[in-house]
Amino acid sequence: MKCPYCSETDSKVIDSRLSKDAEAIRRRRECLLCGHRFTTYEHVEEIPLMIVKKDGRREEFSRDKVRSGILRACEKRDISMHLIEEFLIELERDLKEIGEKEIASRKVGEKIMEKLHGLDGVAYVRFASVYREFKDVNDFVQELKTLLIKK
Repeated sequence: MKCPYCSETDSKVIDSRLSKDAEAIRRRRECLLCGHRFTTYEHVEEIPLMIVKKDGRREEFSRDKVRSGILRACEKRDISMHLIEEFLIELERDLKEIGEKEIASRKVGEKIMEKLHGLDGVAYVRFASVYREFKDVNDFVQELKTLLIKK
């Protein structure tokens, strides 16, 4: 595993434990060159989950792409990377439990919004504004009203 600080490939594992849902192994590592510690997650390699886009194209589910969108929504919010990783693990598990090899991107977006709604209201509205392609302020205000009613 390459050290994120110095790119050295030699590291030692100092601690390993299962994630809460037992779908991944969380490992704390220490770089043998620079001594920095970092966390990695080990997941079972499975048959890829395909996402069917609005225009009919199909692409493989990308945890990194979802992480990027969630990070943008959670920017400047008090949400730890550990919590975001748990969010991603849970989301991916939920999508696989649907039991389909192909899932509409709409379903993925709705799942993300459902989970963000429980995590952080501001992150939820930020994600919803991009996902639902708000055209003007009225769309934004309507979503805020819906959010307030649900709480």
